[in-house]
Amino acid sequence: MAKHSLSTPLPQGGGEKKKESSSRLTWGRDQKSTVVEKKKMMNEFEYEELEAATENFSPSNMIGKGGHGQVYKGILKDGRLVAIKKQSLGLEKLQDGSKLNNEVRILSKLPPNNPYTINLVGLSQLSHGPAKSKVLVMEHMPNGTLHHLLHVASQPPPWPKRAQIAIQIARAVQFLHESKPMIIHRDIKSANILFDSSWNAKLADFGLSLNMNDHDSVSQPVNSWSRPAGTIGYLDPCYTTPSKLSTKNDVFSFGVVLLEIISSTKAIDVSRAPAAMVEWALPLIEEDQVEEICDKRIAVPRYMEGTIRQLLRIAASCVCLEEDHRPSMGKVVIEMENCIVDQPVQFPIWMNMNLLHSLVTKKWWKRAAKRCRTTIITAKATAATTTIICAATAEEVNGGRSSSAVRKKQHSMLLIKTPTF
Repeated sequence: MAKHSLSTPLPQGGGEKKKESSSRLTWGRDQKSTVVEKKKMMNEFEYEELEAATENFSPSNMIGKGGHGQVYKGILKDGRLVAIKKQSLGLEKLQDGSKLNNEVRILSKLPPNNPYTINLVGLSQLSHGPAKSKVLVMEHMPNGTLHHLLHVASQPPPWPKRAQIAIQIARAVQFLHESKPMIIHRDIKSANILFDSSWNAKLADFGLSLNMNDHDSVSQPVNSWSRPAGTIGYLDPCYTTPSKLSTKNDVFSFGVVLLEIISSTKAIDVSRAPAAMVEWALPLIEEDQVEEICDKRIAVPRYMEGTIRQLLRIAASCVCLEEDHRPSMGKVVIEMENCIVDQPVQFPIWMNMNLLHSLVTKKWWKRAAKRCRTTIITAKATAATTTIICAATAEEVNGGRSSSAVRKKQHSMLLIKTPTF
């Protein structure tokens, strides 16, 4: 399991302004120019520099570990804090650098410094061995993974923050699916979602991702890349053959992650019956037993109850066993934006005093209205007019004395004295 050190405290509220509907995420630039710009920004590092940055890849600097490689925290010569991903020893012995090479190929085609995926800073290459596998230098994500936050951290995330994380992940997957060419991640899970210093969620680990411009699941022959791949518990059960590859595979995985965010239970939990997240959660959603699914370590605020119920409905549609009935990620984002509500605002005391002033003023007007007497005057001419006179207030205006001017001008409006505080 990855080791993480959280550098900043987790925000208690959502904290994110609601963005405009993002059914289409565009960057306003040509895809070729984006790739050229990315290549210009790509740095080439000497392997010895990365060894020095990580203290010779010391285990004390390891911040992540997976089937494809280990990730180390490193400090470059210019003082930048980065994450350095190196091939696992097993793959290095097998001389199989395909996963890291594929990750470089995918990340290099994405717009630089985008807010949805982890950004590639530069590359290096092993100075020894026949494989000459690459070493990746990426932006450092100091607040660990979503898996750590949900299942290891002592303090569970508040509900507004969970909703914010969910929609950030949804936008990231939508961003991949609407890229040109389209990218399918194939390994969306809580361990592959990282947090930056501001607790913004980003997708990482593109070792299994496919660029659909390079891999046509219909025309290409079956090979190691076109075979179904993913993580058990998140893997789409419909993805059984290369021809079943589609964006709906990622939609299913996102649905599992969304259920994981709400329940804080793992995708596969042998202590639960049934062990699989989808099989456990779907019957409860159908029976509207929301409280049985929600993380019991932290109460759901009343203003979030409707939002959580809607998020569960969205998750159920994403993990639908009938692939054609699953929504696109663009539609998922729109539905999530419509159902997520902001935390109620607490006004400062000076605004509360203004509110109190207005309430007292309203009460004064009601008391004045009760003291009013209504007189209807019919004009002698053909046209009749009706005038409402507040005699009690008229006396207050004139200091309790009778005013002939008020009586002579009954057709005009009378002024009512406002209270002072």
